Amino acid sequence: MDTNIEVELEAAAFRRLLEHLDARKDVQNIELMNLAGFCRNCLARWYREAAAERGIEMNDDDARERVYGMPYPEWKLKHQR
Repeated sequence: MDTNIEVELEAAAFRRLLEHLDARKDVQNIELMNLAGFCRNCLARWYREAAAERGIEMNDDDARERVYGMPYPEWKLKHQR
């Protein structure tokens, strides 16, 4: 498989995962961590680390906003039990 196609497919799968998590705000991070071994914060950290590997500076808040679709404190107020 062509490398560009592989990257496009991986990116599409990541976007789909974010959409799925966004649709399942009822699932708490602790539940994800207990069942899957990762949570939304883990995804945000991996995203930030991938940016850093490419020389792109990104802080935790920016990465979390990408994963949560809104600022993290706002998400917590609206959806965290």
